[in-house]
Amino acid sequence: QLQLVESGGGLVQPGGSLRLSCAASGRAFSNYALGWFRQAPGKEREFVAAISWSGGSTNYADSVKGRFTISRENAKNTVYLKMNSLKPEDTAVYYCAVDQTFLGRPLSRPHDYDYWGQGTQVTVSS
Repeated sequence: QLQLVESGGGLVQPGGSLRLSCAASGRAFSNYALGWFRQAPGKEREFVAAISWSGGSTNYADSVKGRFTISRENAKNTVYLKMNSLKPEDTAVYYCAVDQTFLGRPLSRPHDYDYWGQGTQVTVSS
């Protein structure tokens, strides 16, 4: 079993930056693709970004391309999401997820992922 814990959320002004972290425990995730999703009140969970097992391939939602960067540090069993130029519409609970397909690709559908964290709130407001 993998347990995932997100951190780094908070309140930030429009145009500001945050870096989210997701630490995994239970077993190593170096062979698995990882993703970030978000869910705003009254909306469905949506894809934000994903990274392949090696870190060599990434995938981003159009709404965050050029502003967000996903990265991973396998030695620390941690995945990051650096968010720049934040907008009010980025306000949501952000979740990290693991796809336990061996050497998987960075997929964008929630049902492709097997393990989820409990989420961290990001609020973008002046």
